[in-house]
Amino acid sequence: MTDDSRQARWEKRTEAPLAVASLLYLTSYAVQVLAAGLPAAWHGICLAVLFAAWAAFAVDYAVRWRLSGQGPRFVRTHWLDTLVLVLPLLRPLRVVHIYEAVQRRHDRPRLALHARVVAYAGLSALLLGFAGALAVYQHEHAAKGATIRTFGDAVWWASATLATVGYGDVTPVTPLGRLIAVGLMLGGLALLGAVTGSFSSWLLQVFAREDDERPPGR
Repeated sequence: MTDDSRQARWEKRTEAPLAVASLLYLTSYAVQVLAAGLPAAWHGICLAVLFAAWAAFAVDYAVRWRLSGQGPRFVRTHWLDTLVLVLPLLRPLRVVHIYEAVQRRHDRPRLALHARVVAYAGLSALLLGFAGALAVYQHEHAAKGATIRTFGDAVWWASATLATVGYGDVTPVTPLGRLIAVGLMLGGLALLGAVTGSFSSWLLQVFAREDDERPPGR
């Protein structure tokens, strides 16, 4: 059995468990950030879930590195997986892989490519925005001179940042909060570019099909 087939089988078997771990990670983090006065026992449970989820992703990364046979080159060719491992709040984006699996039957997507791009971008924006709002709220609401004081402020700010609007009514003031803002800006630009490019491609295909169906001489 080749390394490629072994790696494919491993990824297929771990896809669903890792997606569940991603959602558990995000849920536990959200409970810690939003649940004020959390009892010590629940705080410990949330921490245990966070570390267990991180360990699951670390094991998956190590196994896929080993099965790839690429050595150190694996880090460069799989830079997104590496980034997801280093930045825990990006891990919930892996749930998109489950959506991809559901949309496929006999290796054929149930949705057209353009619809899939829009669906994946929307789901990614929702997860990324929620995770970014949690992170910026955690680091900003108690900071001196902070304008993001409630989770509602954080959600509004994350939505404006992902949409690349940037109203400026609420802004992060801490270095870590601004770093999170840069990440959301880049993510928003990437998602907006994917949706815009897919929509433009779909329009071109529609116009080309209409030209092909038009009778000669008209």
